[in-house]
Amino acid sequence: MTDRSQWPVRRIALHEEGDEPYLSSLSPAERIAMVWPITLQTWAFKEGPQGEPRLRRDVVRIIRGRG
Repeated sequence: MTDRSQWPVRRIALHEEGDEPYLSSLSPAERIAMVWPITLQTWAFKEGPQGEPRLRRDVVRIIRGRG
């Protein structure tokens, strides 16, 4: 088991989250590019390596009447 007692921890309030100057200077495309490799690894772990996922066609939205 790994001893995590010496790992650095940073505590911030929820309203301060994302206020880092570096992150606020990035465009949305740059932010997505930061996490895209992790996203691909997650899909590969879940469903096996298949490259990028296909467009899902099983997602639906049901709107029921008000009566």
